[in-house]
Amino acid sequence: MDILSIAVVAAGLLGFSLLSGRLQGTIVTAPLAFIVFGYVIGGAGLGVASIDPGHSAIHFVAEFTLILVLFTDAARIDLGRVRRDHSLPVRMLALGLPLTIIAGTVIAQSLFPEFAIWEAALLAALLAPTDAALGQSVVSAKAVPVRIRQAINIESGLNDGIALPAVLLLAALASTMHEASGAGEWVRYGLLQVTLGPLAGIVIGYIGARVLDKAVANGWANNAFQGIGILSLAVLIYVSAELVGGNGFIAVFVGGAVFGNALQHPCTFLFEFMETEGQLLMLITFLVFGAALLPEGIAHLSPSVFLYAIMSLTVIRMIPIMISLSGSGVRLPTQLFLGWFGPRGLASILFALLILEESEVPHKNELLAITVITVALSALLHGVTAAPLAKVYGRMAASMGECEENQPAAELPLREGHTKNKTDRNTIK
Repeated sequence: MDILSIAVVAAGLLGFSLLSGRLQGTIVTAPLAFIVFGYVIGGAGLGVASIDPGHSAIHFVAEFTLILVLFTDAARIDLGRVRRDHSLPVRMLALGLPLTIIAGTVIAQSLFPEFAIWEAALLAALLAPTDAALGQSVVSAKAVPVRIRQAINIESGLNDGIALPAVLLLAALASTMHEASGAGEWVRYGLLQVTLGPLAGIVIGYIGARVLDKAVANGWANNAFQGIGILSLAVLIYVSAELVGGNGFIAVFVGGAVFGNALQHPCTFLFEFMETEGQLLMLITFLVFGAALLPEGIAHLSPSVFLYAIMSLTVIRMIPIMISLSGSGVRLPTQLFLGWFGPRGLASILFALLILEESEVPHKNELLAITVITVALSALLHGVTAAPLAKVYGRMAASMGECEENQPAAELPLREGHTKNKTDRNTIK
């Protein structure tokens, strides 16, 4: 990025911040706004900003964003509360996520016969994680029962890290199609990535929690440097895993879960980070997506690509979710609501940038284009429908009376850091 590009991006960030209050709760979500803004200022639009997704600076921002998103997503989810109060996202993750990948693989094979089975499965895995930020009005709408909006929030917080090992293994297997003689080496590499990474995350995440608790209890660490320490811990987990041959991203996710659930004192910095620096990094990622990746996706657009993107957002997602919720007691409108609000966003973009781009998959460009088109359609369709459907469903849920949907459940923080009220921030780790 040149100096003019930086100035244009800064002006866009300033402009949106000035209007953010007026836009909150409308169909103009932050991800959608920055995807459109990026496209307009990029080479396919006005051409006033030169953004190369292959530039080392962009790669660094994407990598750092994924490290912090995986760590904070895992750390903010209290697994004890999930087990006690939130059976719906457990069902959606344990059954719905694998079924989504299977369904996506089958349909990809039928629409793209040139894809090998591992490439079709890789595409499905890339598009399996969800991003609640693209439908922010749903997870923050008080009209929607807390149990339902938290199901979307918890699923979004955990499924990127759960899908990541599958993405890595499938990328390794798909890469064997490029060079058959190296198949064994690729598979061995993939297995080491998904075994040594979690081990490093567990060890360093737990030690980090214990050390930070001791430092806070003894008054050794002030609030500002607690934050720096936590960010440094996330980076340390990533680097340590890479040094021993594991995958740093998997390590960061596992380490974040261990850290967040082992830490004894309230970790308010995580919420503050998600509302400020985390938001900034995510908005820049969506801007880069709009400026540099979306034009490439549009260039490769075909009826098959468009059809797969639509099916990824509908039947590939919704039918597995309905199956996973069968027997849970929630009604069909709720199953459809939870199935529809599985937006594809940040994780799919970052996985494509950092994993797909570095692999040797034969149809890499086609996989990237399908991923880009699906995320773009998701940003548009989920962004536009979030606020109105949240109101409609909220009224419907209110008329249901005492039912599974309206059972009390604990509030957990969102990726953006918003919780029920300020008091909750001091009680939720």
